[in-house]
Amino acid sequence: MRKKLFIPGPIDVSPEILQAMATPMIGHRMKEYAILHKGVKEKLKKLLFTDGRVFLSTSSAFGVMEGAVRNLVGTRCANFCNGAFSDKWHDVTRRCGKEADAIKVEWGQPITPELVDRTLATGRYDSLTVIHNESSTGVMSPLPELAEVFRRYPDVVSIVDTVSSMSALKIPIDELGIDCCIFGVQKAFALPPGLAVFTANERALERAKGMEGRGYYFDFLEFATNDDKDNTPSTPNISAIYALDCQLDRIFTEGLEPRWERHRRMAGMVREWVAGQGFGFLPDEPYRSLTLTCATNARNLDLAKLKGMLGEKGYAFDDGYGKLKGKTFRIPHMGDMQPEGIREFLDCLEGCMAAL
Repeated sequence: MRKKLFIPGPIDVSPEILQAMATPMIGHRMKEYAILHKGVKEKLKKLLFTDGRVFLSTSSAFGVMEGAVRNLVGTRCANFCNGAFSDKWHDVTRRCGKEADAIKVEWGQPITPELVDRTLATGRYDSLTVIHNESSTGVMSPLPELAEVFRRYPDVVSIVDTVSSMSALKIPIDELGIDCCIFGVQKAFALPPGLAVFTANERALERAKGMEGRGYYFDFLEFATNDDKDNTPSTPNISAIYALDCQLDRIFTEGLEPRWERHRRMAGMVREWVAGQGFGFLPDEPYRSLTLTCATNARNLDLAKLKGMLGEKGYAFDDGYGKLKGKTFRIPHMGDMQPEGIREFLDCLEGCMAAL
């Protein structure tokens, strides 16, 4: 029995997308591919509200997150950490041989403008990493306010992970002034994993020019050179790019504002249900994610058993991540999910809880 994926990613992929992936293969150095690549790139620019470069990488998002560290971190990096994946990014930065500090807050708390300002004011850093939507804890840090602080420090290159938020709300890259924005496609984009998208503005590319040890696969300058030819440095996942092209068309057919509103409505439904069932929330209200809700197990339920029961009903369920396993559970509301599907899942979840 195939389970419906009510986990924070990958999430379910529509049949239309799967069909797009079955498009007959073309060569990545043929003009047909350049046409496909250019079209996808222009649609992404529209979605990201940018006139700058947008690159496609055949990798997970963490591939480009490591690549950004190799390309953009010079003297020292401030890794802002408020969950499992931001902690991991600090580990990756150190494994790349870079000097870096983990600027940590408690899991469930946001990265605040005050913290960023206080950190960058020391003058110790030439780069920073931050995760907009920390999916391990369901925290969405206030990116517009953070970006306002970034702009006060023009010598610090900003690297922002929007892996689980991009397309669920407006993130205007140029207006925010983000130097390098990175996201995957298996969450709010509702595509199969294996493709990452990233931006690098002229300031980021200028930084990369003077950086030793960029490697090849994630060398931003290689991406820029090939971008001029509407291509990638190495063989891309063409089937995934066909899927991305199809999904971008579907996103614009739905309309950006309606899509953002649907995500707000689904988030509201889940939050109302969580509160009504007597659970708590790990993040405070202003910082709760629009793409997944992280609830605290205030009723002390056997979440592992609940996960098994839901599996028998045909649903994949998340019973917390890392050190939060069993103490929290996460409910996604993103991508191509619809309110009626969310309601069906919540009804099933409620029924299983009653039977525990």
